[in-house]
Amino acid sequence: MPGGRLTKQERQQIALGLADSQPYAEIARGLDRPTSTITREVMRNGGPTAYRADLAHRATERRAHRRRPASPRQDAAPQAHGRDAAAVADYEETLTTVLMGSGLPRMTARVLTCLFVSDTGSLTASELARHLQVSPASISKAITFLEGQSLVRRERADGRRDRYVVDNELFYQATLAGARANTELARTAREGVRVLGPQTPAAARLENIARYMDFVGESIARAAEQAREILHAQPAPTSDGDNPPERG
Repeated sequence: MPGGRLTKQERQQIALGLADSQPYAEIARGLDRPTSTITREVMRNGGPTAYRADLAHRATERRAHRRRPASPRQDAAPQAHGRDAAAVADYEETLTTVLMGSGLPRMTARVLTCLFVSDTGSLTASELARHLQVSPASISKAITFLEGQSLVRRERADGRRDRYVVDNELFYQATLAGARANTELARTAREGVRVLGPQTPAAARLENIARYMDFVGESIARAAEQAREILHAQPAPTSDGDNPPERG
């Protein structure tokens, strides 16, 4: 399987595949590349509907010129549990790309990824900034967004510094927040029915939207409550031993 950066010709093949509505996995097979490579490439350069091979190639070249080489100390830093540092970095980029696909800005997705893959599930602003090699201001902006979405909570550490925490209960709360947003949209749509007149085409459209969002919101809330215990379950033992295998 070839490694290294995508070539301009490969990016043109990606653009052709997207134009033909091919799945990322099919495009990846045609280029003998990992599916995650194609996913990251597309999401970093406009998404499937706006991807342009020439623009993507130039953007990658600009990023390569701006990127600072990692220090020898960072390259040599040992990974916990014997993890493969390159595999971890590749997974972080993949998870970041998927989170961006769900609507998160890139920096916000990078911060959330760091917290998700941390064994402690909590990091300080300085730890996040050091790992991502960005300014504290960038971290602060991302954290503010994540707190507003109920995806991160803040804890005081050592009486001085804040630690930013992700845990399973927060994921449940974030799901409920999404359900409440659907309920609010339904309520607002029904207000439009009153304003526009119940017998008008626009009002009929809004009423159907309201009914749909009511159903979705109620279904999400009910499913989240039923599945809540899954978030707190311990991993089941595997047939090879008492503990699940470590993943690189």
